[in-house]
Amino acid sequence: MTRIQQLFKTKQTRVLNIYCTAGYPRFESTLEIMKALQENGADMVELGMPYSDPLADGPVIQESSKIALQQGMTIKQLFGQLRNMRHPDAGIRIPVILMGYMNPVLQYGFEKFCADAAATGVDGLILPDLPLREFETIYSPIIKKYGLDFIFLVTPETSEERIRKIDALSTGFIYAVSSSSTTGADKNFSDVERYLQRLAQMKLKNPVLVGFGIKDKETFESACKFANGAIIGSAYINALGKDPDERLATEEFLKSVLE
Repeated sequence: MTRIQQLFKTKQTRVLNIYCTAGYPRFESTLEIMKALQENGADMVELGMPYSDPLADGPVIQESSKIALQQGMTIKQLFGQLRNMRHPDAGIRIPVILMGYMNPVLQYGFEKFCADAAATGVDGLILPDLPLREFETIYSPIIKKYGLDFIFLVTPETSEERIRKIDALSTGFIYAVSSSSTTGADKNFSDVERYLQRLAQMKLKNPVLVGFGIKDKETFESACKFANGAIIGSAYINALGKDPDERLATEEFLKSVLE
């Protein structure tokens, strides 16, 4: 059983996944921020691999990626930073997911990427621009070989047939995008709740986490009514950008969401 599967076995509700950009706000920030997130109540970390053309990301995450790239963050550098994250001295115990785009992963080498991710203790992958058919025919066996969970995204426009296929292929959880817009945009949560109710009624085998537009206690609670939890990204990146004390910014942000 993977760490992600173990998490959902022990906690079925109010699961909080926090997105942070590797190498932001400082190049050396990555592990320190992951530790601070773990210490202050995050159940999972979604670590964004900076990319120059992040299609699904809004302006806040795009800007954090730009800064991280300017500071020298690459996939190779990231794996170097994560090399000892599961060592007791580093003490990262919660699941860690890498989120990114296919172009830099393919440049790195897909199997080498999966092997290195598994070797550092990464638990799962989110690659939004990996087509379902290519996943099935080319990449799924490689991902399974290295024991990584793979998380697909669904939107309110995704057909029931496709959702059920994604549910059959996914491991870990399903990422329910709250709308078809980019991350960070405000949402009408009555519409989101109807969409989440529809997913709940489908009785999927995978847990569901909601992302895009979750930014505070109110939206987190709304998301958790009909899903297993939520993913917060842009609002947390914003908080990091406003306070030079990353640990304090993390503590205060998570307190504002969870208490």
